[in-house]
Amino acid sequence: MTAAQSLTAPTTGRFRVLRDRTAVDVPAAERAVADLLRALGRDPEGPHLTGTPRRVAAAFTELLSAPHFDLTTFPNDEGYDELVLATAIPVQSLCEHHLLPFSGVAHIGYLPGDRILGLSKLVRVLDLFARDLQVQERLTRQVADWLQENLAPRGVGVVIEAEHLCMSLRGVRARGARTTTSALHGLLRDDGRSRQEFFALTGIGG
Repeated sequence: MTAAQSLTAPTTGRFRVLRDRTAVDVPAAERAVADLLRALGRDPEGPHLTGTPRRVAAAFTELLSAPHFDLTTFPNDEGYDELVLATAIPVQSLCEHHLLPFSGVAHIGYLPGDRILGLSKLVRVLDLFARDLQVQERLTRQVADWLQENLAPRGVGVVIEAEHLCMSLRGVRARGARTTTSALHGLLRDDGRSRQEFFALTGIGG
């Protein structure tokens, strides 16, 4: 996997997850921000902007750096076969077209197979892909694909609802408009009743 790699087979119950990505060159980013300010007719050495290149570089470093984490799974000893769903998970990322944020909520669910997942790890997986230059469609698909491949559930569903500042602050200036994307695998895609239950519980509808 090029976007996220696991270092141990998931059947062990615990494995390290990391992103395969070039680290941010902070000094180069600071110089680039200073150059951008000059290009915009601003003085980066002025009294109110003197620390701006450093702060902007630090902010982008934080927004584009997902921490490594250990993903924990547990045997599904009880044979639980109903939907596991975490709703309204806060999500924020950066639009790769304008470098402006988009933010909202994600709903992530799965139908367990042989193993179940520590619930906080759904948030970790979302954050793993959200801390990048993104489009919402790809982010939604990446989270669903990764969970399907690494957890091997009977189905996975991901819905993201977000407001994009590149649409609300500029261009059409459609303030408050939200974009909804979804990605489904397994029974949540192929079985009509399972799919309907998933969307109903997320509040999206049938």
